[in-house]
Amino acid sequence: MTDAEGVRLQKALAHAGVASRRVAEELIAAGRVRVNGTVVDELGSRIDPETDLIDVDGVAVQLDQTKRYVMLNKPTGVVSSMHDDRGRTDLRQYTREWEERLYNVGRLDVETSGLLVLTNDGELAHMLAHPSFGVTKVYIAKVSGTVTPQTIGRLTRGFDLEDGPIHADKARLLDRSGDTSLVELTLHSGRNRIVRRMMAAVGHPVIDLVRRRFGPLHLGTLPVGAVRELTKVERGALLTLSRREPAEPTPPKDDPETS
Repeated sequence: MTDAEGVRLQKALAHAGVASRRVAEELIAAGRVRVNGTVVDELGSRIDPETDLIDVDGVAVQLDQTKRYVMLNKPTGVVSSMHDDRGRTDLRQYTREWEERLYNVGRLDVETSGLLVLTNDGELAHMLAHPSFGVTKVYIAKVSGTVTPQTIGRLTRGFDLEDGPIHADKARLLDRSGDTSLVELTLHSGRNRIVRRMMAAVGHPVIDLVRRRFGPLHLGTLPVGAVRELTKVERGALLTLSRREPAEPTPPKDDPETS
């Protein structure tokens, strides 16, 4: 790309909604903007919005405004697919207000509710759903029985399942009521129905399961069955995560993001 080609960096930042052009110039001059990992502090710099990657203070900037990023609080009974060949309720009803064809990032099994990302950014969807990226997920599981501190310790220390060893990154008991317990699990594994299998293995089958977090995203107060576009801050955090190097060179052989 010659100097006469492309878009001025400050104009690209302003168009992306990062800041006004004047403030964008100040960010560039202060050395807070990187293009493809290299600090660019010259105001005359030009970039190619289709190929160059920009970040400000380490947070990725979305240059392609045709990309949509949507959060869904998936209800139970809904299949994580845009078309189910068995005729079950799928995700199409939650994407009708957008002209773009949106797809889900990974999956939640039909009995699990909670945070699911829908997007038309195929590259981001592939990278975030791929087990090698080890995206952290947080689940709240209502389980049978009284969970003890010893059980929480076993979940974090780890144990073997039929498809290999597993452990929770974090686990904590939130509540005990009668003959049920509420447990919060933080995992980066994308192995098939992993939360349900882990809790069954320690003697506490799952009654109800909700995913509250996916990477930097929080479900917050979004009602069950509701959808909303991600905020600019959330988009930046998600894009930043998608641009990092994979966590594992060899991913496990299983279905990603099914819990």
